[in-house]
Amino acid sequence: MTPGWLTAFLDFPAADFERGVAFWRAVTATTLSAVRGDGGEFATLLPADGDAFLRVQRLGDGPARVHLDVHRADAEFQARTSPGGFVFCEVRDGESVRPGPVGWPGGHASLVDQVCLDIPADRYDEERAFWAELTGWELRAGSRPEFRYLDRPAGIPLRLLLQRLDEPTGSVRAHLDLAATDRAAETRRHVELGATVVARLGRWTALRDPVGLSYCITDRDPVTGLLATP
Repeated sequence: MTPGWLTAFLDFPAADFERGVAFWRAVTATTLSAVRGDGGEFATLLPADGDAFLRVQRLGDGPARVHLDVHRADAEFQARTSPGGFVFCEVRDGESVRPGPVGWPGGHASLVDQVCLDIPADRYDEERAFWAELTGWELRAGSRPEFRYLDRPAGIPLRLLLQRLDEPTGSVRAHLDLAATDRAAETRRHVELGATVVARLGRWTALRDPVGLSYCITDRDPVTGLLATP
């Protein structure tokens, strides 16, 4: 059965949890739910409209990371790893209404709308086949040779982008991407909130949040998730 929803988890070490959550709340204009879990380690970033698709977790140890929840109507909770070692969970469906982009002072809009799987070269073919089979979504060519993406059904909040890294081997990890109608304005907003610019490239800007988590702001349309035709 194909997924009915995707949720991205921002997993922060305990010492960085409050700072990481505060940054991503400001970036996404969300409010924080009540905490849950045996140790109060989980919470949800609640959008102003639509259903939540971003959550946070306080880790016992380890670096900040992103993991994915794949929602299915018939699923029972199960923690899994992809062939390349990426952590994800299968969980039951619940949410169904994708939030719209957030408008910001000055007139531009943005939205977290993509999980990019960063895949070392020797894992790429296996990971690409795994995620296409897991989701049942069509695999399409991306904007560059090293990119492929899975064509999400209407209403799913997150795209899945598969990026082949220059690294010859290693473990698969992930980062979040935002789509923005004005990348420069959105980047300035993030820097004011405490992010650091790592690189400005042709269609995206790479950044790190205040606790060191990597992510990107892209020129893609926040509604469609697609790049404009040159």
